[in-house]
Amino acid sequence: MTYKHGIYPSEVPTSVIPPIEAESGLPVVFGTAPLHLASASAGANNPVLAYTYAEAVAAFGYSDDWKNYTLCEFIYSHFSLFNVAPVVLVNVLDPNVHKEAITNQTVEITQDTAIITSAPVLLDTLEVKLAEAGQPLVKGTDYVAGYNDDRNVVITPINGGAISNEQTSLIVSYTKLKPDMVSKDDIVGGIDSTTGEPEGLELVAKVYPLFQLVPGQVLAPGWSTDPLVAAVLHAKAGSINGVFHATAIADIPTTGAGAATQYTQAPAWKTNNNYVNKQLIVCWPKVALSGKTFHLSTQLAGICCQTDADNDDIPYMSPSNKSLQANGAVTADGKKVYLDLTQANYLNGQGIVTALNFIGGWRLWGNRTSAYPGSSDIKDTFIPVRRMFNWIANTLVLTHWQKVDAPITRRLVETLVDSANIWFNGLAAREMILGGRVEFLEEENPKTDLLNGVFRLHYYVAPPPPAEDIEEVIEYDVSYFNTLFD
Repeated sequence: MTYKHGIYPSEVPTSVIPPIEAESGLPVVFGTAPLHLASASAGANNPVLAYTYAEAVAAFGYSDDWKNYTLCEFIYSHFSLFNVAPVVLVNVLDPNVHKEAITNQTVEITQDTAIITSAPVLLDTLEVKLAEAGQPLVKGTDYVAGYNDDRNVVITPINGGAISNEQTSLIVSYTKLKPDMVSKDDIVGGIDSTTGEPEGLELVAKVYPLFQLVPGQVLAPGWSTDPLVAAVLHAKAGSINGVFHATAIADIPTTGAGAATQYTQAPAWKTNNNYVNKQLIVCWPKVALSGKTFHLSTQLAGICCQTDADNDDIPYMSPSNKSLQANGAVTADGKKVYLDLTQANYLNGQGIVTALNFIGGWRLWGNRTSAYPGSSDIKDTFIPVRRMFNWIANTLVLTHWQKVDAPITRRLVETLVDSANIWFNGLAAREMILGGRVEFLEEENPKTDLLNGVFRLHYYVAPPPPAEDIEEVIEYDVSYFNTLFD
């Protein structure tokens, strides 16, 4: 102890803590990517945070073959059509597993180049020889190789190298990617028994530790038509890192055995395959734009991000009745789908989001999660209300985490209660919620729990539901006949 004489200021923690708001719609997307076209390949089962189209293409490559490379559909839609960011992308196409070795293939030399066509060649495996029994040529000395704009591998001889002007063909061996070897089990993933590392959808739990961003949407376009994938999607979205919540988005298949090829078949398919959960949004059918076909889940994610961005990243606004980037609705085999308002509303009434061309062009149509109509709880059935509950819960976790392990005192309780009430008041003033409050209730906090370091705060909050059904009553008022006599 030192002797004090004078004035000595000190500080205490601020009694009100500002909210650390969670990302409302950050998409985490699982699928397959053309790694052979990537300039800085991310490999397999490595989450990548991308803020631009260029970043995504550098890590994963890009191909218009969306059937084999499903991540490319989302990359194109999210960055080129909706112009929103960021997104976390996870490729499960593993070049060490999903591959095929091609040996001693002959390619003709035409106009001083040899072209390997229509093959996803892994360039670092390419071996070029003059003859089958010959020695491999030296890349950079005898030839250069790379992809052209048509995404074919072009082998160009180097002057002074071993390939003479009289050479008419080359013998090539290489390893190529086999996207058709990827299965739903690769998307679902798990824990690798050898390395102990997570794979597939298990990687949702890695997003926050890696990037300090909370997932808002989890989807796998092109794969979520499988009931197993959809079940794991909403299971993982419903509990991320044990504390966060996100929305899963899935599609109902429109072609194939047992698929919903007509709108009347979609509700039964949804129910029979258990696409029913408060954290799951279900879509039917697909949409098209200028020859490109998109899963509706892809565009729904883009609309959510775009709508949130227009509202300070707060998801209180429904994505329904917002413009799609589409000029048609289709099934996977290209058959056009035209729903009138009554038909689209029938799907909505069964908890299915669809596409409608009515007033204002092609729009996303539907406010209900897949829990509807089995559940009537507003917080579980309206998409914007469900997303607001997720966002509020995630924000409270991020904001109050700094107080974990602090002594349970009156000051701690008041700090948490006052901070959340001020935050709720601000949201209510902006009409993003109808109202909200926090209470510390004695009946919810028995002394036995307090002795064990457990206490509870009770949050009351009411996000506004969407104006889904506006009734306008028109009556003939005979009193206006009096105007004839004025």
